[in-house]
Amino acid sequence: MDLDIAEILKQWDYEPGSVAVRKFVGKDGQEKIQLRVDLGLLQMNAQGRPDGKKPMGYPSLLEFFGARLARHRAGQGGSKADFRLTPEDCTKLQLEALQYHHRSICQMQLNDHVGVQRDTERNLALFDFVKRYADPPEMAWVLQQFRPQLLMMHTRAVTAPLLRARNFTAAIARIEGGLEMIREFYLEHDRADLLEESHELLSLQDWLEEVRRQRPVSKKERLERQLAEALEAEAYEKAAQLRDKLKKLEEKKA
Repeated sequence: MDLDIAEILKQWDYEPGSVAVRKFVGKDGQEKIQLRVDLGLLQMNAQGRPDGKKPMGYPSLLEFFGARLARHRAGQGGSKADFRLTPEDCTKLQLEALQYHHRSICQMQLNDHVGVQRDTERNLALFDFVKRYADPPEMAWVLQQFRPQLLMMHTRAVTAPLLRARNFTAAIARIEGGLEMIREFYLEHDRADLLEESHELLSLQDWLEEVRRQRPVSKKERLERQLAEALEAEAYEKAAQLRDKLKKLEEKKA
């Protein structure tokens, strides 16, 4: 068996600063994703756990620990007391989350927004699980520090289909919601200093402004904007005409 992948890499050049991704069906019949990196490539399954493994017979480590928690609750009469994730458990979950994160980045590049939404929601649930049960609690921060990036990716994934459908109102609401969740995270962790320089916040704010510019302006909004401009220019006769048009428009709608 030839283990050298040099010929494969020759056919797919690595370009610094770009994310090179492709999708194909493997010999096992399952869809695969490959990510080209400087020293080779990463390959992962498009569905399920990215490395295709089933830890302890479960689809993922998160589901294994979730099942262990359920058994613990049953044994303790429904109590969650004394269930803890050891540092080793937290490290294993962190490595699993990294697999899903790599796949999310690939899916974003492939415009697979359904896949990005699925994997980011899954990792957010893992973050919450570790935050609740990590012992010591400080272990949770290893994951929590990446929550803003995860929230940004999730916001982009759920908003993109709305923009394709030209549902600008819902898209704007989604982006504003994502911004609010990221701000709440920084405030919760006493990092208000990052509100002005967070890449995630700046990226979503720029996107929000772009979407607002793309949104078609209604006749009422156009008249209101013209009225404001007329008042600012002290063109009172024109302003009066615009007020009449707005009044007639509202009466017609009524």
